[in-house]
Amino acid sequence: MAVYTSVTEAELAAWLKNYSLGQLLELQGIASGISNTNFFVTTGNGRFVLTLFEKLTRDELPFYLNLMAHLSRHGIPCPSPVANRHNQFLGELCGKPACIVSRLSGKSAIHPELSQCVAMGAMLGQMHTAGQSFSQIMPNARGKAWRGATAPLVRPFLNATQATLLDSEIALHAAQNWSMLPQGVIHADLFRDNVLLLDDRVGGLIDFYYACSDALLYDVAITVNDWCMNPDGLLDEFRTRQFLHAYHAMRPLLPGEQAAWPLMLRLGALRFWLSRLHDLYLPTEGELIHAHDPVHFERILKNHIATTSPVWLEPI
Repeated sequence: MAVYTSVTEAELAAWLKNYSLGQLLELQGIASGISNTNFFVTTGNGRFVLTLFEKLTRDELPFYLNLMAHLSRHGIPCPSPVANRHNQFLGELCGKPACIVSRLSGKSAIHPELSQCVAMGAMLGQMHTAGQSFSQIMPNARGKAWRGATAPLVRPFLNATQATLLDSEIALHAAQNWSMLPQGVIHADLFRDNVLLLDDRVGGLIDFYYACSDALLYDVAITVNDWCMNPDGLLDEFRTRQFLHAYHAMRPLLPGEQAAWPLMLRLGALRFWLSRLHDLYLPTEGELIHAHDPVHFERILKNHIATTSPVWLEPI
């Protein structure tokens, strides 16, 4: 749960005078999130989401807001930032950087149907294609340097077997160079709770604040590791293949990406095992109340290592 900055209706009504959104009708706090304060806002002109940024800086935020605006203009259902009367997406409210974006329809699914999983694969391919014309660059803040710096911090909390696994995976991925794979803007956190579904259709992709520039296949691996995973930490073969086919129909996967796929699945699992270890043992004060169990991604990582031929498309 996020650290909440209190916002009164009077404060918001005064702030909204900088926008052409009509009269404030309702302000409702959203009891979820990790590092931002979020509210549902209803005005005379519609439904919106207000975000106050507790961690990201004013210098960092234009990338994310411009990205969402770009994707929205290209038909991707993501929050569309609203510009104020000075044609700026980013403002300040209660001393915090703040923005207001369109509110999307749909709800997250804990256990998505196969048809929804297929729709997610297609949408991810569409998002990656739309992102190719986005010119801004954002290095991956959870990339190689972060992994190298974070691993020694969590290592003292691990047993000998876990420490050996962590050390070997950090070294393995530090030696890789994926720059020859197709690159572009990625979401980097498209778990099921960051996708809103309307029956068999993707109604919205949300929480773009880990988005960055990286190998597109890495985003596919992160998403597959959540959407196509069985409870035992093994990929559902049929679901994974259908997801990849739907993605491939929108953004064709290359033979070089097939060769990289086994390590990308491991890298995606390592990233979230490591971040969950850090959140559990070294939480930022006030940022996380409930940390996700890191064992889940440790299990997934071990299973990926033990799998000699992970699911892929038929020969392309």
